[in-house]
Amino acid sequence: MRKVTAGLFHSVDGVVQDPFKFQFDSFDEELGAGLTKMINTVDTVILGRVSYQEWAGYWPNASQDEDFATFINPVEKFVASRTLTEPLEWQNSYLVEGPLEDFVTDLKKHDGGEIAVCGSISVTRQLLFAGILDELTLMTHPVVAGSGRRLFEDGDPLTRLELKDQYRTSKGNVVSTYSLRND
Repeated sequence: MRKVTAGLFHSVDGVVQDPFKFQFDSFDEELGAGLTKMINTVDTVILGRVSYQEWAGYWPNASQDEDFATFINPVEKFVASRTLTEPLEWQNSYLVEGPLEDFVTDLKKHDGGEIAVCGSISVTRQLLFAGILDELTLMTHPVVAGSGRRLFEDGDPLTRLELKDQYRTSKGNVVSTYSLRND
């Protein structure tokens, strides 16, 4: 069975929204190498509508010298949206058919590499709390963002995680990978 992962840039105070506002002065080679290692195992991406629209406006026109552009443009992308319609303009992009949880559960059963939720807070939350997300990687930058959407909110269900891996980079980022605990 395929694994579903999500990775989010994260501030010390838990903000995951608009990481471009706080991450670049602490982005270093080790973090870049870790991201490259992560995307090398992925052949399917899931995006929410907001991330899709932001990224579709940028990545197709980005320099193909950027490692992420050479990954994200050709990869198969499924978009969770109630308002977008087919055909989607960005190459290899398709709307999720039916309920997201059912779609991803079925997708996990097919042959292929890892399925990665990219940049989509709502999709990450939905799959995590449904027990479908296999791994969550938080790349915590040494900054207090102060405002912005957080991954976890008051009233979220109790969800136990198990730390699978953690490392610190030279600029003080802490990369922590968790899996759901089944107990």
